[in-house]
Amino acid sequence: MTEIIEDAVEALREKMSKNSFDGTAKFEIEGEGSIVLSENKVYASDEETDVTFKASVEIFQEIFNGELDPTSAFMTGKLKIDGDMGTAMRLANVFG
Repeated sequence: MTEIIEDAVEALREKMSKNSFDGTAKFEIEGEGSIVLSENKVYASDEETDVTFKASVEIFQEIFNGELDPTSAFMTGKLKIDGDMGTAMRLANVFG
């Protein structure tokens, strides 16, 4: 696991410690790997999930830090989403 993935797992764990999410989501970080969020558990994995978010390290850092709204990132093409849009929108509310 790369340092970037480790840092992202920690950032996401901290974010999710204050929120609840009842689905599965994968964050594919370009050139680094993937992180899975499964019912408030966060870990490095490439398993199948309800929805997959794809973006660069920088975009995910901005989203996880609250500097970039995930909906705005999606609308401007900085964030790609594959899978269940309902799940994606529930998770976006956690970050919003």
